Amino acid sequence: MLEPNGLLAAGGDLSPQRLLEAYRRGIFPWYSRGQPILWWSPDPRMVVFPEELKVSKSLAKRLKKGDFEVRTDSAFREVMLACGSAPRDGQHGTWIVPEIVEAYCKLHELGYAHSVETWMDGELVGGLYGVAVGKMFYGESMFHKATDASKIAFVHLVRWLHKQDFGMIDCQMHTPHLESLGGREIPRHEFEEILRRLINYPHSTRKWKLHDAAQ
Repeated sequence: MLEPNGLLAAGGDLSPQRLLEAYRRGIFPWYSRGQPILWWSPDPRMVVFPEELKVSKSLAKRLKKGDFEVRTDSAFREVMLACGSAPRDGQHGTWIVPEIVEAYCKLHELGYAHSVETWMDGELVGGLYGVAVGKMFYGESMFHKATDASKIAFVHLVRWLHKQDFGMIDCQMHTPHLESLGGREIPRHEFEEILRRLINYPHSTRKWKLHDAAQ
């Protein structure tokens, strides 16, 4: 494997047009403070096919208990900021720098970026955000402040995407957390073949509603 794995280019800007064109090609920005904008397409690629979602017995029990509320697109900026401040093993700092937050909030305003949020007692305790193009969803980051909170949001998202005929969720890089939920790695060329088919579906810019997605 070449290192760094998947680095394609540096520079450019974070305009909605450039970001959407990058996503249509399977490329995403990822960089830290003080660096130029870096553009990536790793090989292999971590993905979740909605029909392959795995829900452990303990998580299924938590979902059935229902001691939470799942909302969508109600606190997008707050989810991004929480993801940016969440501690992560082996990482110092964050790639969710202020200009990334502003760029994705613009995509959210345009109807391409979405958040799925887990709330308990009126408090935001977990969630995730990502970008949708056609029938393709690109997961960007997730966070949790309570046990299972990010997993709850993820399960709701995946089950809803399955009902909406989304074909694949990009998770970018392998993590044990994603693997436990059904994620697996595929070669980049396979990822790009599937991507070319999924991005050509009509895209709705309406806010998402995931009612009863985890039932």
